[in-house]
Amino acid sequence: MAIFDVRSYGAVGDGTTNDAAAIQAAIDACHKAGGGTVLVPAGARFRTGSIELRSRVELHVERGAVLAGSDDPGDYTARLEVGARSAGRVDAENDSALMLITARDCTDIAITGAGIIDGAGRFFISEDLGHIYRCPNQRPFTVFLIGCRSVTMRDIRLLDAALWCVRLSGCQDVLIHGIRIDTDLKYPNADGIDLDRCRRVRISDCEISSGDDAISLKTTEEFDGYGPTEDVVITGCTLQSTSSAVVVGVDAVEDIRNVVVSNCVIRSSHRGLAINLGQQGNFSNILFTDCIVETRHFARGWWGHAEPIYVKVGAWHDVVGRLRNVRFRNILARSENGVYIAADAPGLIEGVILDGVRIELDRWSSWPGGEYDRRPTSTGPEVYAHLTAGMHLDTVTDITVRNCEVVWAARPDEFGHAVEAIDVEGLVIEGLRGESAHPDALEAVFVRNRSQGEDRYPVEVPASAPRPTSQG
Repeated sequence: MAIFDVRSYGAVGDGTTNDAAAIQAAIDACHKAGGGTVLVPAGARFRTGSIELRSRVELHVERGAVLAGSDDPGDYTARLEVGARSAGRVDAENDSALMLITARDCTDIAITGAGIIDGAGRFFISEDLGHIYRCPNQRPFTVFLIGCRSVTMRDIRLLDAALWCVRLSGCQDVLIHGIRIDTDLKYPNADGIDLDRCRRVRISDCEISSGDDAISLKTTEEFDGYGPTEDVVITGCTLQSTSSAVVVGVDAVEDIRNVVVSNCVIRSSHRGLAINLGQQGNFSNILFTDCIVETRHFARGWWGHAEPIYVKVGAWHDVVGRLRNVRFRNILARSENGVYIAADAPGLIEGVILDGVRIELDRWSSWPGGEYDRRPTSTGPEVYAHLTAGMHLDTVTDITVRNCEVVWAARPDEFGHAVEAIDVEGLVIEGLRGESAHPDALEAVFVRNRSQGEDRYPVEVPASAPRPTSQG
């Protein structure tokens, strides 16, 4: 295979010179020759603005090489209007997002190697607020591929993303294997991998630590012609996030279906396995299996409240779709909150099975508990106080809890029932093990229907509920 060394096209690799033109020249020459490998060689740091891949080109960053995003927004010539910083809706008044590595309508492209791609996030911070950064609206995606077929990412290490680190929109036949993503855990909107309107995707054996969602599936507004996200397999990954480790949604104006998440380990995240349907797409046939999950409370600036399993359907703006056929099987969780499955109205969630799910509830952080988080939402409270159940089921149709277990490693006043079901139709509970956190005062399983005029989000946490003193 032909090798095109970026140094042969004028790249300096001193960490100061903008080598984008030289790298692009190597990419263009490789494409013109019919394909091959563009080599970013070891032993140097190549600072760059936007570069655009071409069909049949493999960008190979050698072990010991760094491809580093520029600190100057003016060096990013590839730009696009997106909804990533405006609540999922494209707003022409926003600054266009920047792109470091991009490609559009290409076939047979790859990003490989054991070297580093540096997303330059540290240069796009306006203020450190303690537990989260305030950042300018205009900052770069690290990798943003649009409408591409036969895409491979393998072994590469991506650091310090300033926005979604790896974004694929409208791509098909994708393999992402063995990559490492390490982003500052205080960085908002710095997702790990985002699959947007993609089909036939395999993500395997990746290590991702990201401030925002580690892996997120979407169907965004800005790429209306590319259809649904479907036929996605995520397996063998280790994940950490200050938001959700794996989330289906929430930017979804079209369908997401046929998704399998298996054999993943989630550590120290705000949410674990999540489905968050807030726009008009319909979600169906989603399976989470054989995962270990640890979730904890954290600062309110981040969506989530330590839910190991989170399923919520409710309008983010005005219209919301429906969720059908979801399975959680063989999940072991240690968490500061319980399973939360809720919809804003009857008929929005149907056909959920929790099978072999073990929830061990404990408290180890200093952040307040006894709350449920509904974000994003346009109706009712975003966060409301409520006793923490091992499994909280609200306005769901046809749900089965089979061979599940709820264990209380701590029993503060804010912890409540093992299972709480409110306005649930077709509830089946088989082989449940566990009691309430306070068996002398509360039933293990509490089922009720809301009477007319009853507050949908009642405050049920005593004001004197004790809080842990250790800092998490």
